[in-house]
Amino acid sequence: MRVHTGEKPFTCDQCGKSFSQKQTLELHMRVHTGETPFTCDQCGKSFSQKQTLELHMRVHSGEKPFSCDQCEKRFSQKPHLIEHKKIHTGEKPFSCDQCGKRFSHKQTVKGHMRVHTGEKPFPCDQCDKSFSHKQNLKIHMSVHTRDKPFACDQCDKSFSNKQNLKSHMRVHTGEKPFTCGQCGKSFTHKSSLKCHIRVHTGEKPFSCDQCGKTFPRASQLKVHLTVHMKEKPYSCSVCGKSFYQHHMLLNHEKIHTGVREYMCFECEKTFMTARCLKKHQRIHTGEKPYKCSHCDKRFTVSENLKTHERIHTGEKPYKCSHCGKRFSHLTSVKTHERIHTGEKPYKCSHCGKKFGHPTCLKRHVRIHT
Repeated sequence: MRVHTGEKPFTCDQCGKSFSQKQTLELHMRVHTGETPFTCDQCGKSFSQKQTLELHMRVHSGEKPFSCDQCEKRFSQKPHLIEHKKIHTGEKPFSCDQCGKRFSHKQTVKGHMRVHTGEKPFPCDQCDKSFSHKQNLKIHMSVHTRDKPFACDQCDKSFSNKQNLKSHMRVHTGEKPFTCGQCGKSFTHKSSLKCHIRVHTGEKPFSCDQCGKTFPRASQLKVHLTVHMKEKPYSCSVCGKSFYQHHMLLNHEKIHTGVREYMCFECEKTFMTARCLKKHQRIHTGEKPYKCSHCDKRFTVSENLKTHERIHTGEKPYKCSHCGKRFSHLTSVKTHERIHTGEKPYKCSHCGKKFGHPTCLKRHVRIHT
């Protein structure tokens, strides 16, 4: 009758919790005493309740009596099946009270909260690094053990965790599951898509602490920081020019060797770097991935977008060293400075007259024609 009346006459003197049956109170008391009388004869692990031991035995027997009717995946315990089914229903009953993000499992929201608190309860016993999730610590430990148990069956590369192998396999399959909603471009990794989206949003979260310049990628900031280094350790053996980075030297050396190893299959034009080829190919594809955040105009290269946006912002970063006048384009300030220097680099092939601007030369040539 206590089920119907709600009466709970048996109270725990340790925590005040009440129960309807004396036997249930006795089982509960083991929480406080630490008593675990039911021991697994396979691994020696002990439990406070016989039922818990019975569930545990399925770890050894491999028994999985609970089957998902959507995907046929099997589970050893019913609560695990219930949690799994949320993948199919899309149900996300647990929400973060900090940012409103929703989750299908209570444990997941608990782990997510560490993003806001900064808590990292899983420390590495080999180094000073700590992690917010146990799984991340487990992956990190392979750095110390150098264990790479996940091998690619297409090549001889191995990985420390299954997820990295899965990502790597896309190199062989060509799969690009992450697609940009703005321009339709697809990527093999989620992190690559995340970086790409900054092309459209203009977000540049990585800032140089030396000059304040910002970048959309951490790798770009790393490259930029070498500008502030006084040392240029990579020197060209032909002309002596020095560089901050080795890849810059390699690209420069192609000027001397004339090597143009990247060819466009549309027009057979060749280029010194893959980046130059990629920019060129947009002439054929018509792709304009860089969109102005102020108007609907699009551009094939980011440099042109940056220059265009100065029309909207009014930014004039280039200053004349003689009179202080400012300009939005580098070419404009160079042309302007010829007023002060008297330099006239554009010469008429008919009469030898010189001009400071190509437009002036073009206008002059009409006299001869």
